[in-house]
Amino acid sequence: MQYPKVKSALAIDDHTLLVEFDNDEKRKYDVTPLLKTDMFSPLRNPAFFKSVQVEQGGYAVVWDSAIDISEYELWQHGQAVP
Repeated sequence: MQYPKVKSALAIDDHTLLVEFDNDEKRKYDVTPLLKTDMFSPLRNPAFFKSVQVEQGGYAVVWDSAIDISEYELWQHGQAVP
């Protein structure tokens, strides 16, 4: 199965992303569980977290080209927004 690509991403608070996919569905994704790992620990900084960008091609969201979350993870574990 091919998953929808990320069209846009916005940090709506210090730990939650609102992600819009290319099929026009939106999902909220809470990064809190990831913050316990060393790789994602920089996202504890609210200003850095809010600098989220969509990777070219829509395959992930990225921070500073060093941290990313795939479209699969965002789609599978995000909460659908009506």
